[in-house]
Amino acid sequence: MTAVLFDFSGTLFRVESTEAWLRGVLTKAEVVLTEPEFTKAAQALEAAGALPGGAAPQHVPAELAELWEVRDRTPEEHRAAYTGLSRQVPLPDPRLHDALYERHMSPDAWTPYPDAAEVLGALRERGIGVGVVSNIGWDPRPVFRAHGLDEYVDTYVLSYEHGIRKPDPRLFAAACAELGADPREVLMVGDDRRADGGAAALGCAVHFVDHLPADRRPDGLRPVLGLVR
Repeated sequence: MTAVLFDFSGTLFRVESTEAWLRGVLTKAEVVLTEPEFTKAAQALEAAGALPGGAAPQHVPAELAELWEVRDRTPEEHRAAYTGLSRQVPLPDPRLHDALYERHMSPDAWTPYPDAAEVLGALRERGIGVGVVSNIGWDPRPVFRAHGLDEYVDTYVLSYEHGIRKPDPRLFAAACAELGADPREVLMVGDDRRADGGAAALGCAVHFVDHLPADRRPDGLRPVLGLVR
């Protein structure tokens, strides 16, 4: 292998829990809920799938269905889709929905998986190119920089910057081209079998990890080192 491509959310990083997400916004806004009110709101936001990188929606409202399918194409569509889901849940102040969206883009909302730095560092030492290929509506580079992982990434290929989403093979092809790598010599690592599995259409090898909280997946990335010789 001459290069490895990684997904962002659920692969290299994990977003905070819905409870921590909501509590952080309420604290900053100085909005107080009783514990039962807080629990009810957090559970409803979780069910709605309003936290990007968190649980998938249990149900996408009909008025958001079309937007949901293209949510990673542009920043505007991404924001509209997720705040649309959030607004299915009543909150004390309507401005909290936009505040929730803003918080999820903060480096503080993300935690690298425990073995991410180790694996990325080892790939760098071996001279293996590293790219991040993500369906996303905002720039995750500041998250990588804040957590000290940006130095290991050679290129970022993001859906909103290209106007196409995984599993479209063109997104993986763009990453391979930027790394100067033959797709047949590239490994794609991700947590979504449909989206990340699209790399196989180019001839890339594909390896899947489980989308779990960071403390429940301490060494899920380490097998990658055994796949790259």
